[in-house]
Amino acid sequence: MFDRFGDARIVLLGEATHGTSEFYRARAAITRRLVEEHGFSIVAVEADWPDAARIDDYARHNAPRPRKGDVFVRFPTWMWRNLEMLEFADWMRGHNQGLADDRQVSFHGLDVYSLDESIHAVLGYLDTVDPGAAEEARARYACLTPWQDEPARYGHAVVRGGRNSCEDAAVAQLRDLLDKRLKHMEQDGERWFDAVQNARIVLAAERYYRAMYRGAAESWNLRDRHMFGTLQALLAHRGDNAKAVVWAHNSHIGNAAATAMGWRGEFNIGELCRMAHGDEAVLVGFGTDRGTVAAASEWGGDMEIKTVRPARPDSWEHVFRHSGFARSLTDWRGPRHRELANSLRQPLLERAIGVVYRPESEFLSHYFEAVLAEQFDAYIWFEETTAVTPLGVEHPQGAPETYPFGL
Repeated sequence: MFDRFGDARIVLLGEATHGTSEFYRARAAITRRLVEEHGFSIVAVEADWPDAARIDDYARHNAPRPRKGDVFVRFPTWMWRNLEMLEFADWMRGHNQGLADDRQVSFHGLDVYSLDESIHAVLGYLDTVDPGAAEEARARYACLTPWQDEPARYGHAVVRGGRNSCEDAAVAQLRDLLDKRLKHMEQDGERWFDAVQNARIVLAAERYYRAMYRGAAESWNLRDRHMFGTLQALLAHRGDNAKAVVWAHNSHIGNAAATAMGWRGEFNIGELCRMAHGDEAVLVGFGTDRGTVAAASEWGGDMEIKTVRPARPDSWEHVFRHSGFARSLTDWRGPRHRELANSLRQPLLERAIGVVYRPESEFLSHYFEAVLAEQFDAYIWFEETTAVTPLGVEHPQGAPETYPFGL
């Protein structure tokens, strides 16, 4: 069924929650098909670059990149430290076994939250290739290092406390790495690219934590612009024929211009991909009516298995529930599906559950208006779903040793 997306350059696969097993397993199955049959070689996800690098090293049989701490330990841990993700990482490792580097599938994070680990990665790289440049980098990053464990406090200190920003220092460090790219790429192009991406994250994070205190739309747009820029950099790095699969929440991969998000001034990676790549980018939404989900009751809270309420009658989920199919793929691209697309071109409510789920205030907390036919190109539906299985302190039965999750 998913061969229809094989001609795309980018396939963006969403999720209506951050804690639903069926969404992870479906994205994994679709990605396997696109990799094995259609030459896709990049998986880029809504995760931090240094954390995803541990999975990438595992999948591509590389030595783990040095880091300060364990991976995927920042809230919400269950979003990537789950059994479904571990199974996909094992598949990637098996698929890449014996393949040439340019044919292997790689795994990368797109997000901006890894200020601490990204600073550490840049300094660690320079320590090994150019100790003098490493000392200069330490001097530049000294402005940020006191805040790297609590970067939100840095944003508050600059925006509300009158402290000078560290933006110029972060820009200078990124520019220095780019200026010396020929020298560093001759030594090890992969390590240089990793260091540059981490330097870009330091710059994006510095700007993001200041933007947090200036407005939700500005910080959201900065984050998704960085995610899009990282995806573009990955495609360029892997060559003209590179093709990518993106895993992120519906709110990131659907065209924001067709939703209440866009109507209040926010854009996202899906909208930017549509603008840059046209029909070569396919935006696939996911939805569910009811079941269970892994989520917290508040930001930073403990993970709970929560019951997802049946969807409201004025929602797109209600429409799909009454279609008569428990599971389905609905594709409305192209002139043959014009009548179907027109029937989906009205604003209805759509539900978005992130890492926090508040069923007691579901309407206000989790619903927004959307025009489905313009938000996505296709929609994957699971009427009833179950929560992901988090990886705790004990090894799940049959799971490999500690690598790549450090269990």
